Amino acid sequence: MKINELREQRAKLHHDLNGVLALPPSAENNEKARKLLADANDLKSQIDKLETRGLSTIPEVIRGEKDVEQLRAFANYLRMGENASLETKATLRAIAEGSPLQPHVGTYSGIGYFVPTSFSNAVEVATKWYANLLGECGSIETGSGSPLPYPTNNDTTATASLLTENSPVSDADITASQVVFGAHKYTSGLVRASLELVDDSYFDISAFVAEAMGNRFGRKFEDVLTNGSGSSQPTGILTAIAASGATPVIATGSNTNDGNSASLATNSIGSNDLVNLEHAVDKSYRRGAKYMMHDLTLAKFQQVLDKFGRPLFVPGISGQPDTLNGYPVIVNNGMPVVAASATPLAFGDFSKFKIRRVKDFQILVLRERYAEYGQIGYTGFARIDSNLVDAGTHPIKLLQMAS
Repeated sequence: MKINELREQRAKLHHDLNGVLALPPSAENNEKARKLLADANDLKSQIDKLETRGLSTIPEVIRGEKDVEQLRAFANYLRMGENASLETKATLRAIAEGSPLQPHVGTYSGIGYFVPTSFSNAVEVATKWYANLLGECGSIETGSGSPLPYPTNNDTTATASLLTENSPVSDADITASQVVFGAHKYTSGLVRASLELVDDSYFDISAFVAEAMGNRFGRKFEDVLTNGSGSSQPTGILTAIAASGATPVIATGSNTNDGNSASLATNSIGSNDLVNLEHAVDKSYRRGAKYMMHDLTLAKFQQVLDKFGRPLFVPGISGQPDTLNGYPVIVNNGMPVVAASATPLAFGDFSKFKIRRVKDFQILVLRERYAEYGQIGYTGFARIDSNLVDAGTHPIKLLQMAS
């Protein structure tokens, strides 16, 4: 319910923003629009945070007393789980957070901060948004990393032909091609933890490190799956679209929307540009199409109305996605921002951009390698490749800013 409430508040802010944008431009109106947009983006950050953590409510923080009973209750619950005693559960219910974490005794630092001197069941983790391209694009999972040919066929130029009576049928072969996927290996790097840390910490260090490594992969994949050159690394979306021969749509700017002569095709995108880009993609691909753009590009669309005063951007409520001109939006900060000659907007069927993953992510726990140091090592590996499966009719196209 909390997420839905935040979505409704965000939708109201955007409704108010659209009302301000429809007013004659002035310093006062511009300041109102800026504040409304900032508040709406702040709510979006809260929603993303809750969805990422899989939470439906924002928990209240209750400071607990620092005593042995609470420590013992927490330790017992970690060992026994739901089989812990009623007394243990009652004690834990009264505590949401304890004292700040303190450094581990000794010279070891880094994740040694996870050993509490008293009690804490919360860790503040610095976050940075990255696009879940593995979930947004087409996925291929294989058991080995051997070259994987993906066949394609373009028979769109062939049609039936008129045949006169008693005449033979002429040959009309169906030709095929293929896209070959490899398997490029990536690593999260090595993290070492002292045995004292593992023994003394009230946190599941293995699970925490695994999650942190997954985030490292996510941040790297956002970049390489968007901009990868295809040479000794995956072929990114932008590289693949350019290699497909798809002609980009050139922007005309938002001056026809806002009447601002400074809104040129080098620094703005208008409703006409969206329509032109959408119809540059064949209708067969538009049924499942989405927009992909940088978060700063999306912010620009939140301040643009179409020629009839309607918002181009509509925030999603009740679990629905945000939409731009009626199509869902993928926020990918690996995309370029609006600038002269840049290609900040991609539109089409992203299921045609295939990401090949070998098995699953592997987290290795090295218990013997650093035994003489009294440490356990953690490292992760992933093998992936990517490319656009374009049989010739270009399922994804780009909008390019004027030079």
